[in-house]
Amino acid sequence: MATLVHAAITSLDGYVADRDGRFDWSAPDEEVHLAVNALHHGVGTLLYGRRVYDVMTAWEDMATADEPPAVQEFAELWRAAHKVVYSRTLTEPRSARTQIERDFDAEAVRRLLRSSPHDVLIGGSDLTGQALRAGLVGELHLFVTPVLVGGGTRALPDDVRLDLELVDVRRFAGGVVHLHHRVRDGGPATGSGGGAGKASAG
Repeated sequence: MATLVHAAITSLDGYVADRDGRFDWSAPDEEVHLAVNALHHGVGTLLYGRRVYDVMTAWEDMATADEPPAVQEFAELWRAAHKVVYSRTLTEPRSARTQIERDFDAEAVRRLLRSSPHDVLIGGSDLTGQALRAGLVGELHLFVTPVLVGGGTRALPDDVRLDLELVDVRRFAGGVVHLHHRVRDGGPATGSGGGAGKASAG
């Protein structure tokens, strides 16, 4: 069975974007980019909410010929992956190999994990929260950047309680620390944000 993986580059205080929506402070250097790429090598499908998808579609047409090899590799990996976007407002995908779903359906994701020969990566705090509550997420990879931004978009939801096992810690030369956790067995997470069935993706 494939694993549902959540990965994000975050500030030390746990945000993927600041109050102004900026995330330039999280731009990975070559070493970190290669580590992110290594995660994507084992992934066949990407699950996104609308806001994350809007950011990531830049990779669809980005000119990378003059970029470092790690950037070129990531663009190739992203374009090759199948993408599922959860949105009630998006009518047409803006990238190839992309399907749109109106709601996050936990049972549909379970079927995907049972049938997929490759792991599945999920992005976005709200969407990941729904998957955590449904007991779907198996691993979390946080690349913690040495900066405090004081607020903004959370890397993880505030209302989920879940026991984790620390699998690995890796420190990069630029100060970023990669924390790799595995979700402990024990059923769906608890929290006040809703159940594990169908939920709006926004």
